[in-house]
Amino acid sequence: MENMTNAKKVTLSALMAALALIFSYIEMLIPFTPAIPGIKLGIANLVVIIALYHMGTGYAVLINIVRIFMAGLLFSGVFGIIYSMAGAILSMAVMTLLKRTGIFSVAGVSMAGGVAHNLGQILIAAFLVSNLSIFVYFPVLMFSGIISGAVIGVIATLILERLPGRRQL
Repeated sequence: MENMTNAKKVTLSALMAALALIFSYIEMLIPFTPAIPGIKLGIANLVVIIALYHMGTGYAVLINIVRIFMAGLLFSGVFGIIYSMAGAILSMAVMTLLKRTGIFSVAGVSMAGGVAHNLGQILIAAFLVSNLSIFVYFPVLMFSGIISGAVIGVIATLILERLPGRRQL
């Protein structure tokens, strides 16, 4: 990334944001309806994790924000944007901190990001409905965040290992 021109960085960021948006759309089309509301596969987060490790935090945040706003405008509306943004802010903060420690693998960072994303969404839901009993869903959402985060993290690791000019994992 360091030897790329600004035009190449902007182009790569736009391509990754578009890919994340496509993954959001694909996920919307997948008939995955578990019994607990709020559980999603999170395949668009694959792009965010790759951006975090390949391009850095700033680009990952920008790509995620663009994807959230575009997906919200196209698919889920204002409340979709609010919930996704709450999860994304907490998730990016946690993933950035854990990545900086150098202790955790890509999969570990992704798993923590999945759990933090679900926590961010449940926090905003509790705020919006003014009811803390919604936290009864958190253990299930935590488990789903760990599972989907692990899968996304393993796939991201496999992709990152094959990227030219990759950063140290």
